[in-house]
Amino acid sequence: MIGKPGRHVPAFVLLMLAEKPRYGLEILNELNERLPYSRFDSAAVYKALNKLEESACVSFSWDHNEPGPPKKIYALTSSGQTTLENFYDDIKMRRSNLDFFLNTYQTLKGGIDHE
Repeated sequence: MIGKPGRHVPAFVLLMLAEKPRYGLEILNELNERLPYSRFDSAAVYKALNKLEESACVSFSWDHNEPGPPKKIYALTSSGQTTLENFYDDIKMRRSNLDFFLNTYQTLKGGIDHE
């Protein structure tokens, strides 16, 4: 497989946190349920959360309400919102370039879609 599946993990993590605060495994489960082609794993999500925490894009609190050990609940910060907007702009630009590639390739192959 060509490409890096984890390149945009932080963008997707921030997107999930923009909806509502969540704990790490909840983020991973949402991504795996909702993305058409999710290749994320728990290591990638937690690595992204650690980096986002270090850069003050997310904050956290401890949830002691459920049975078992407390869960670390992450929330988006104002810096995280700005970073999410930057990811949006970047992904939108990349999508335009990818659309160009797909359209040009289909034209070269006579309109055949290889999905």
